[in-house]
Amino acid sequence: MHVLTVDHISKTYGEKILFQDVSFGVETGDKIGIIGVNGTGKSTFLQVVAGIEPPDSGSILVAGGVTVRMLSQDPQFDPEQTVLEHVLGGDSPQMVAVRAYEEALQALELLPGDAGLQERLVRANQRMAELDAWGIESEAKIALSKLGIASYGAKLGTLSGGQRKRVAMAAALIQPADVLLLDEPTNHIDNESVAWLEGMLQKRKGALLMITHDRYFLDRVSNRTLELDKGKAYFYTANYSKFIELKLDREEREASSEAKRKNLLRNELAWMRKGAKARTTKQQARIQRFEALNAAAPEKANGKLEVSVASTRLGKKIIELEGLTKAFEGRTVIRDFSYIAVPEDRVGIVGRNGLGKSTLLKLISGKLEPDAGEVRLGPTVKLGVFSQEREEMDESLRVIDYIRESAERITTGDGTNITAGQMLERFLFPPAQQWTPIAKLSGGEKRRLQLLRVLMEAPNVLLLDEPTNDLDITTLTVLEDYLDDFPGVVFTVSHDRYFLDRTSERIFAFEGDGMIEQHVGNFSDYQQYAAQYGSRSGTNAGTGGATAAERKTEAASVPPAATGNDPALPTKMTYKEQKEFESIDSDIEKAEAALAAVQTKMEVSSSDSATLQDLLKEQQELETKLEQLMDRWAYLNELAEQIAANKKK
Repeated sequence: MHVLTVDHISKTYGEKILFQDVSFGVETGDKIGIIGVNGTGKSTFLQVVAGIEPPDSGSILVAGGVTVRMLSQDPQFDPEQTVLEHVLGGDSPQMVAVRAYEEALQALELLPGDAGLQERLVRANQRMAELDAWGIESEAKIALSKLGIASYGAKLGTLSGGQRKRVAMAAALIQPADVLLLDEPTNHIDNESVAWLEGMLQKRKGALLMITHDRYFLDRVSNRTLELDKGKAYFYTANYSKFIELKLDREEREASSEAKRKNLLRNELAWMRKGAKARTTKQQARIQRFEALNAAAPEKANGKLEVSVASTRLGKKIIELEGLTKAFEGRTVIRDFSYIAVPEDRVGIVGRNGLGKSTLLKLISGKLEPDAGEVRLGPTVKLGVFSQEREEMDESLRVIDYIRESAERITTGDGTNITAGQMLERFLFPPAQQWTPIAKLSGGEKRRLQLLRVLMEAPNVLLLDEPTNDLDITTLTVLEDYLDDFPGVVFTVSHDRYFLDRTSERIFAFEGDGMIEQHVGNFSDYQQYAAQYGSRSGTNAGTGGATAAERKTEAASVPPAATGNDPALPTKMTYKEQKEFESIDSDIEKAEAALAAVQTKMEVSSSDSATLQDLLKEQQELETKLEQLMDRWAYLNELAEQIAANKKK
């Protein structure tokens, strides 16, 4: 059944074209995923389809009797309304009947002998039966419970922003709608809730249009994909995996077409340069053809978002968590937790909302103090914190000034020195946009800007709290690539299963009552282990860090600590190793300084080929030496940790 038609709609924001001349139809059973880079107008597009925003041109045609509902990113609430009242709100006949029945029942409880109220309850009862509405309240409570909301009578004004978003999600799922529009439905909900929502939407019979960055979610729920790119809309009858394949095919065809266009353009340009006079119809036609070919050049594609920012080198000691305990209002969220971070650690932190995941990051960063235990940071640690709560930004600042507050220029991972403006271009902020106030950016663009500012400070330990919220798939893909090469340590709280699979090698699973279990592997490995053995049987919540070798060899879970000394582990370093361990940091620093001096000499001697050849040879020798020192540093660091671990047993 055809339920909705989008007919040649266009929308601009100031001088920027968000989308232009978009047309398509929606059938019952269509599940359309909407994707695109932040700032391309995805949320505005959904609001136009919902009738909240008017299009500049074109129209939205809704079939007779069809109901369209939308869950926006920032839904509106009556702070005095209770959770259940909000979920059972709306003007559908079923919701009206449920509320009428509840009101009649409550009134009769106050005056049990009132004949008029008894008659009112009978009529409400009959209406509920006519509309088959008896299961709605039960479904509402189930949805709220699955989304992590247990207090149905709580006033909305007392809830956090994330909790209110989940209440709105429950309302959107429960209230009848032929076309449901969801804007970032997986934000602010945990992994268990995402999995439940995924199943709900898979079974849903009505049409669905949704914006989400969750690639597993898109892949499993959507059967059509709409991509917004530079004002144009591209449609694919495919889920996310198939969309990637079809998009590559389209871009290859476009590249082939562009190569042919350029070849024709070269021929036409050669003819034009001969100075041919436009006296004949044939010559005039060739001039017009040249102009048409020239005008047909495709729009410049989005640049690759590059984040090859240099990080500060870490010393031997990174982060040591010993016996951490933290409670709020008598409820323990972290209980006697210990861990020693090792070089290139990649830790994903998962668990239901409210169990203390963000609290752990705040303890590490020093924003909170533990009730017991200790957090020890190494002297070379430079934290970069990308918080779930949006940083207070002075939105009157221009984009470039906000970044310049952090650094005027930086040295990238490949040694290139670039300005703040050049770095912004790498982050898909073109020069014209760099001079606009932050207030004019979309929510996702602001998050991208905040991420750039964090990375511009060259941290060597990253604490990422729900980094996938509000970031588009393009940004996430490049962030994942960046983390692949990041030489420091990363702790990530996330509900995005794909992101965790791509970036984590160890999982901290919050299991409730303050217990944190550790599992080696990515999120899918953890899920598989938990499904097979149960979530509490695999690990000791207080086990320490693992070495790089352990990360490669352990398959599913950190085993319980052995009792007694392990004879396989070394008990001390040799005299030579100890002396080398004490001096290796300074040796590395000297090698780095020598390499930097050679690179400076190369810049000065760029016109002297003989000197340049000698310096190039010296540079290669120093790079080889530095690489050997770094490998030796990693070995000695692991050896020291093994010795320390054996002594503690």
